[in-house]
Amino acid sequence: MEQLKHECGVAMIRLLKPLSYYEQRYGTWRYGLNKLYLMMEKQHNRGQEGAGVACVNLDAPAGEEYMFRERAEGKDAITEVFKHVDKSFAGQLYMGHLRYSTTGKSGLQYVHPFLRRNNWRAKNLCLCGNFNMTNIDEVFEFLTAQGQSPRIYGDSYITLELMGHRLDREVERLYSEARQQGLEGTDITRYIDDHVEMANVLRTTMPHFDGGFVMCGLTGSGEMFAMRDPWGIRPAFWYQDDEVVVLASERPVIQTTFDLQAEDIHELQPGQSLIVRKNGESGLEQILPAQKPAACSFERIYFSRGSDRDIYIERKRLGEQLTPVIMQAIDYDVANTVFSYIPNTAEVAFYGMTDGIRHLDHDVRIEKVVWKDIKLRTFISDGAERNDLAAHVYDITYGSLRPFEDNLVIIDDSIVRGTTLKESIFKILDRLHPKKIVMVSSSPQIRYPDYYGIDMSRLEELCAFRAAIELIKERGMQQLIADTYRLCLSAPMAANHVRAIYAPFSVDEINRKIVEMLRPEGMQAPIELVYQSIEGLHEACPNHPGDWYFTGHYPTPGGIRMVNQAFVNYIEQVLKLQL
Repeated sequence: MEQLKHECGVAMIRLLKPLSYYEQRYGTWRYGLNKLYLMMEKQHNRGQEGAGVACVNLDAPAGEEYMFRERAEGKDAITEVFKHVDKSFAGQLYMGHLRYSTTGKSGLQYVHPFLRRNNWRAKNLCLCGNFNMTNIDEVFEFLTAQGQSPRIYGDSYITLELMGHRLDREVERLYSEARQQGLEGTDITRYIDDHVEMANVLRTTMPHFDGGFVMCGLTGSGEMFAMRDPWGIRPAFWYQDDEVVVLASERPVIQTTFDLQAEDIHELQPGQSLIVRKNGESGLEQILPAQKPAACSFERIYFSRGSDRDIYIERKRLGEQLTPVIMQAIDYDVANTVFSYIPNTAEVAFYGMTDGIRHLDHDVRIEKVVWKDIKLRTFISDGAERNDLAAHVYDITYGSLRPFEDNLVIIDDSIVRGTTLKESIFKILDRLHPKKIVMVSSSPQIRYPDYYGIDMSRLEELCAFRAAIELIKERGMQQLIADTYRLCLSAPMAANHVRAIYAPFSVDEINRKIVEMLRPEGMQAPIELVYQSIEGLHEACPNHPGDWYFTGHYPTPGGIRMVNQAFVNYIEQVLKLQL
């Protein structure tokens, strides 16, 4: 319902045959580019603020360009980029990226891929990724201590500079090795190009970073690599046959683009890198030891494409598991209840929810109660006028339930800020005069910000957090706020101290306070909130235990430090208290 800006999408292709092979078999030199375009379009859900592509042509002679890049901003960036891709993009290595900013930074200079140039082919590095680093201050200090001066303070550029520095050292190692073997001139260059070990570069680069990431790159000499963080927070999938090696952020993207079965595609494992050498040989390298698994559960609930076989099953299960508590909320009166959902991402959970009701031998009354209109052009106005227009992004189906007789159960995938519920959804649903509204979330209460690639970085934006703070104030427990603040200041790395804010209250107590806070003035219908349980989440998504949004159990030290800092910021900047 409330669009969350989130992690980016990546796509990589390595052609393993001569370019003439693809032209003869598929009728076009653009075979690799066309596949890249499809993979990017199929991941458009992951990034609508910018897009970029890069290409390396291994056949280019000295004196001609061999590494190409094209980038564009805006929701039509993919189309824009491929408009400008011409014959120069005939190559063997392709990389594409879709961007969503989680830092608020905008402009073409922040659009991936990033390119580091050098007259040595092997020292040219092009980098993109689906990542957010939580310790960029420390990495910046590490770089500057070595004498470097990054042009831009941002995790993408600093990652590029650090990895580029280590790539330089790898090339210099090979240069010395070649000289020791008696090689001279261009023989040294060929030796370097043929023997670059990207695993060395990654092993001396990636231990410096804390965060969730899938890091992808190309070198001018023809190396291609992708690496996943050691907790497996962000996703990556790959496939290889005798024609191509491909990688993408989502499995069905590869399935559809190359007409494959799910079993044909492999998941890149935590701490692992897929490396394709200049000669086309590929392999998996364990760059960092795998840590306790923390694959992001929000990927399964909301962000990833629902067309993935396993994600579809999991989302249905999330809805079905809520059946008992929903039945209790409607006092088991299924005959006088209409079931619906908030379009569009909650649709699959809705199928699971209604299946669960049917399994109890009930007929289920289903209606499409809420419609999402095309995006209204709110930029033409400002202030109160814009808020009024935004409140009409959703509309209702009039006559879809019997006024004052029917309950309305309506499911969404998540309730984060609650703004859309208060300003739009609850107001328009009340026009139907339901006897009761049961608002269902297929995910648990979102209590903590994310720092691994999703745009949820401020505690005060989360309605569950605001509700807990209100309960603390009402019950005269302000000392808890002061104690938490001091712990966050004095021991930011010791533990997630913000968890103490929720400890005195049950889920139901916070639910009731959220309803009180989000209920529009003048609304008549009673509202009850139903959230997924933590246990239900893990039962539905057993292979994605990363639940820090809901439990506060951050997998990395940087996440713990940043949530404590977020509480300090809340006290000093929002409450403006001196404790």
